[in-house]
Amino acid sequence: MDVRIQAIHFEIAEHLVDFINKKADRLARRFPSIATVDVNLKVVKPETAMNKEVIVKVTTPQTPELVATKLADSFEEALDLALEAVERQLEKNKDKK
Repeated sequence: MDVRIQAIHFEIAEHLVDFINKKADRLARRFPSIATVDVNLKVVKPETAMNKEVIVKVTTPQTPELVATKLADSFEEALDLALEAVERQLEKNKDKK
């Protein structure tokens, strides 16, 4: 599985990269067919609460690209919410098979 992380207009901290990789690995263990996980991180202007945006795109051989976009107070929280949404999409696609 390939994990690609992109921070838009800011430097990403090492602990955030580790957090993303750990969460992506956990998702890949549950769904081994995942080929890539793309994570885009963005701070939404203006600087207010709920201004951290995470876009997660997951590709598998069996399904089209699955996408989830979430806003939260922290990148960690937004990532957790986005991965939960992607997980539900993967479950739904698995049930169709």
